[in-house]
Amino acid sequence: MNPNLVFPSTLEELELLRDADLRANAYIASLSERRVFPDAAALDRLDLLDNPLPEEGHSRIEGLRLLDEVGSPATVVSNGPNYFGFVVGAALPEAIAAERLMSAWDQNAGLPLGSPIAARLEQIAAQWILEILDLPRGSAVGFGTSATACTISCLAAARRAILGREGWNFDANGLNGAPEIYLIISEAAHITVKKAIRLLGFGMKRITIVPVDALGRMDLTRLPPLTSRSILCLQAGEVNTGEFDTFSDVLPLANAAGAWVHVDGAFGLWARTSSRRGLTEGIELADSWTVDAHKWLNTPYDCAMAICKRPEDLASAMNSDAAYSTASADAQKNLTLEFSRRARGIPVWAVLRSLGRRGVAAMVEQHCAFAMRIADGLRNAGYEVLNRVVLNQVLVRGNNDDETRTVIARAQASGLVWFGSTVWDGRPAFRISVSSWRTEEQHVDQLLQLLVRLKGPPRL
Repeated sequence: MNPNLVFPSTLEELELLRDADLRANAYIASLSERRVFPDAAALDRLDLLDNPLPEEGHSRIEGLRLLDEVGSPATVVSNGPNYFGFVVGAALPEAIAAERLMSAWDQNAGLPLGSPIAARLEQIAAQWILEILDLPRGSAVGFGTSATACTISCLAAARRAILGREGWNFDANGLNGAPEIYLIISEAAHITVKKAIRLLGFGMKRITIVPVDALGRMDLTRLPPLTSRSILCLQAGEVNTGEFDTFSDVLPLANAAGAWVHVDGAFGLWARTSSRRGLTEGIELADSWTVDAHKWLNTPYDCAMAICKRPEDLASAMNSDAAYSTASADAQKNLTLEFSRRARGIPVWAVLRSLGRRGVAAMVEQHCAFAMRIADGLRNAGYEVLNRVVLNQVLVRGNNDDETRTVIARAQASGLVWFGSTVWDGRPAFRISVSSWRTEEQHVDQLLQLLVRLKGPPRL
């Protein structure tokens, strides 16, 4: 044996994992006391991690200690109750626990042969997702890394299916000489949709971008004629206002024309589980959907879903069978971009089993109620609330642009909360998102108290 290659014994391995558990538990216990964004001193200490590649390996225990002592203070506490930035949620303990067990299993969850347990749990989780979101049963559900990856999968499936109907073999002939596909998106489409379009080679100058109304919804009076070669991308939950395109108005027209409709529902699709379901009326008539679990379902990151009404469209586009590795069409390696993959559907199964239909609905309802409370409090304090607050997003502006920027900077520097800046109608604003299961009324009150203190004199 190579004397330089030293692997741990079982006892040493267990000791290291116990130490990791202790450190992780201590971090979780301290979330409410930590700065939401690290201070300059914590960021400066990251230089302690930047050493030359060691010639001889160091102690594993010592490496974990260094990672915790230097790394933990430099985290953004998005897993805590006072993070109101991007819609990411906080990982529920049952999801984290499932992830820890998954890590110990160390399974390749691309196909049942690599992990029978992962395949079965993801089949169940897929069924539950279709039920709780009330999407067409029998749809394919691919558990991918993100809305970006899942949008790539859905749009790739859409293009391939449309070209197939036109008699064009995309797999054999590619795009050169293929019938043109007409891709239509909203002016307010999320950047991940635009990224997917760019990576798939549609060409941003060749697509149609439809203007939006004052609320951020696609202006359907400006929609071009739809045909059987159209892909129309709609949105459930605009990232600033939380608004929804009017699905019930446009989807019947799209279906009649034979167009493919894809819905970006990264966080907004979860409205279907709650009293806000009316915002999504007609959405089940679409052909594909993307939704994140690491947003409103509060699983850890790297957990999203590509859902396709006709399973064969997604399975044929994503197929990765090889002579040494074949599987059924519904194997996750044939529904996602990845060949070797972790079982992202297991945390989804764990959370849905733990919360149930009513628990998910209650979480969505609570976050929407908190958003309304924040909006009311900020209006009373003299802020301008720019949206209707139909979901969990509150879009806000101060008396003027300088005050808006100052409030954002001072709030972020306080370490007490964190929310981000945005631009709306060409002017700076800030966006408060409520999506963490840890956020309670006291945290909403603390946020409002801070923003009232930071507010300048009222507008005359």
